[in-house]
Amino acid sequence: MRLTAEDIRMSFDKKEVLKGASFTFEQGKIYALLGRNGAGKTTFFNCLNEDLKMDSGSFFLLDDNGQSRSITPDDVGYVLSTPVVPEFLTARELLKFFLEINEGKIEHPLSPDRYLDSVQIDPDDRSKLLRDFSHGMKNKMQMLLNLIADPLVLLLDEPLTSLDVVAQDEMKTLLKSRKAEHITILSTHIMELALDMCDEIVILHNGVLSLMDRGQLGSEEYKASIIAALKDDRAAGDAEAQHD
Repeated sequence: MRLTAEDIRMSFDKKEVLKGASFTFEQGKIYALLGRNGAGKTTFFNCLNEDLKMDSGSFFLLDDNGQSRSITPDDVGYVLSTPVVPEFLTARELLKFFLEINEGKIEHPLSPDRYLDSVQIDPDDRSKLLRDFSHGMKNKMQMLLNLIADPLVLLLDEPLTSLDVVAQDEMKTLLKSRKAEHITILSTHIMELALDMCDEIVILHNGVLSLMDRGQLGSEEYKASIIAALKDDRAAGDAEAQHD
């Protein structure tokens, strides 16, 4: 399955942020969406998730036979950079509630504790209210819910920056182990994370998307080419900075 973005355009206060962004993302790969702060990465995600109404363009899915269909809400999981969780629930209560409301949609559901094991939530923390969780732990819970829901398209907006080094490594391993099932797009401005975790590097630069050649992946020349591609980016403006 493939996800196609076709001529996506979006403006804020007469400032055009996305200027005909087009790209096709393939299932089984983790893509880094790399761009400077304010370049439009979150705006692109919000258009795809229909949290923003784009000015023009379309997103659609293509199967292996070339048949296209529209994207539904169930197709997309979105891990926000600032996690939003019901803070009046405990971790176990949230998992139990989530499993109950999605009964019949989740194949081979596990117990709440089995899921919490998978993201290394300490047993002593599982009965704590989520309001007492750290930012990183809330981020883990948000990501866990999206992985349980198992959407085709998984959008990750700076998902690992709030985690400590050990937790980052755990989540990288988990996401890589599940990538065959998803079209995964990871938005970041951290080049080393993109190089370490992702199969492809896509640059959002001056409002359009471009695939970087990975022939020299990890080399200083490759890193320099990414920096050069981003250096003169003037797509960001004050309006976009409020949304990205």
